[in-house]
Amino acid sequence: MFYPATFTAAPEGGYVVTFRDIPEAITQGETEDEALAMAADVLLSAMGFYFDDRRQVPLPSPLRAGERQIALPASVWAKVLLLNELVAARVSNSDLARRLGTRPQEVNRIVDLAHATKIDTLDRALGVLGKRIEISVAAV
Repeated sequence: MFYPATFTAAPEGGYVVTFRDIPEAITQGETEDEALAMAADVLLSAMGFYFDDRRQVPLPSPLRAGERQIALPASVWAKVLLLNELVAARVSNSDLARRLGTRPQEVNRIVDLAHATKIDTLDRALGVLGKRIEISVAAV
């Protein structure tokens, strides 16, 4: 759930941040700390483009020298994985609702990045697609 970002010093001052895996995500900050905060915000915002267009989100590539890792919230990462599975399986929200035995409005909330969705609900949605969520703990 970490995307590699490049921080480039801008000629006029500050830093420009780009993501090679998510080209829509570009931002800048006056200081490195500000650029870091802006990077997390723009990465999250860029995910909305993929959801709006119902396109698969590119998975993060390995970190290269000079790059920094920018995290997506775990709740967003789970929704990204669900979206990618829905797109790959060509399953519409209505189809997912039928498989889950619920209303399409409920599925619309499940795939809404702004809606807080329980992890169990996301796991159930992935389950009807033949997938499951696996959780692990790692040192920071």
